[in-house]
Amino acid sequence: MFSPSPHTMKLDPDVCYKAVSARDRRFDGWFFVGVSSTGIYCRPVCNVRTPRFENCSFYGSAAAAEKAGYRPCLKCRPELAPGGARFDASRELADAAAAMIDEGFLNHAPLPDLAARIGITERHLRRIFADEFGVSPVEYAQTQRLLLAKRLLTDTALPVTEVALAAGFGSVRRFNGLFKSRYGFAPGRLRLSAHNARMATIPDGDLVFQLAYRPPLAWHALLDFLGDRAIEGVESREGDVYTRTLSLQRQDGQTVAGWCRISPLPNRHALQVTLPPALAGSVPQVLGKLRHLFDLGARPDVIDAHLGALALATPGLRVPGAVDGFEIAVRAIVGQQITVKGARRLLGRLAERFGTPLPTPVHGLTHTFPSAAQMLAVPVDALGEAGIIRSRIAAIHGVAQAIVDGTLRLDPLAPLDATMASLLAIKGVGPWTAQYIAMRALGSPDAMPVDDLVLRQALGVPNGRAVATRAAQWAPWRAYAALHVWRAAAQGPAGQPVMNLQEVVA
Repeated sequence: MFSPSPHTMKLDPDVCYKAVSARDRRFDGWFFVGVSSTGIYCRPVCNVRTPRFENCSFYGSAAAAEKAGYRPCLKCRPELAPGGARFDASRELADAAAAMIDEGFLNHAPLPDLAARIGITERHLRRIFADEFGVSPVEYAQTQRLLLAKRLLTDTALPVTEVALAAGFGSVRRFNGLFKSRYGFAPGRLRLSAHNARMATIPDGDLVFQLAYRPPLAWHALLDFLGDRAIEGVESREGDVYTRTLSLQRQDGQTVAGWCRISPLPNRHALQVTLPPALAGSVPQVLGKLRHLFDLGARPDVIDAHLGALALATPGLRVPGAVDGFEIAVRAIVGQQITVKGARRLLGRLAERFGTPLPTPVHGLTHTFPSAAQMLAVPVDALGEAGIIRSRIAAIHGVAQAIVDGTLRLDPLAPLDATMASLLAIKGVGPWTAQYIAMRALGSPDAMPVDDLVLRQALGVPNGRAVATRAAQWAPWRAYAALHVWRAAAQGPAGQPVMNLQEVVA
């Protein structure tokens, strides 16, 4: 049906129509259907009456559907569709550009800056973006701003002026004009719905959003991992709810601190995200970070099928990502050769002493985790008094210096091979640490710390080379395989895994 990319324009109309008729959730977000008789475009899971085939056209992105003249459906709300996972390395650059646009990069910077950020010329960016999405980067950004504004109008009680600015529009007049010309009605119409009136009653004016995913999602397993490693004062897990603090660098150079609270929505393949009003201007950035943290772009149907028996115990297991790559690097460095509980205590101490305090503690959270610049400014003796040994201090400062200098990036858009080489060149950062950072901060699906003691014991092999040999069958999803092995080993009685892992890899 599709070429490897979820956004490709090579869609088979007959197969797409079958997916629409069946309302098959596996295709949600992979294409959109425009209906000529209504002028509306929908997700394939929209529960309205199935349109006639001859009235349907299919598009690989919401931006392409809007470029063709269609307006978004008010029932299935295309802005809530889950994003696509990357499969084809040749399209990585276009996907990277789209991810940055989704997070608001073009709201404060010109297109040449975006091209430079991903290391190509503006002309090349335009060409590959059009091939991948069927629209220009600017057209794509315009659609994303409109869809975010539509989401803010529908799901929050923010004034229209604040909605326009938060969505990235330079003026309310520009926002009103474009919204009406594109969608055929004024923005205020969305404020008349009963649903919005209900959302407006949320205490303290908090903002609430939905993040969709492709099922299944092993939410409790994900929370088990994050909860076991939660840094006191920075993050917490309470039942089905995960809460943490955030420190965000805005395009204007200002830093804003806040928090986010995430919980599953009953009977829906989506997570509910609650943010304070202070983060209204950073919504795209926050939602992008949370998609990475919870690995919501994953395709569990593809990954679980590839892992086979290893995935049977916990289908839909995701690889926990990061809201800040430097935080993950410090976690990995501090966690070398000490227990998870011991690492939590040390990291909590670092946050309390060197992080940024929240103006008002909320949900038991008090501080953000220190940034690379903040940590670099901490004297060696102060880090030693916090319980960090000299070799770990040197490694932390080495990573922080590289990030501040701009020679190291720890995010999903960073080039994998060059980033790994830069990490390994820092004294005190070894292969285990670099692979763990690649798993979580870079979002590399095939990263695996093969020298990990638990992996060696669970697989019954003597060294990392043997782990790599056994794990070769799980490529290119070895990061997910590592999570399955770790979870199975942790749940087993007396340290024994709940499955016979040696039989699984036989």
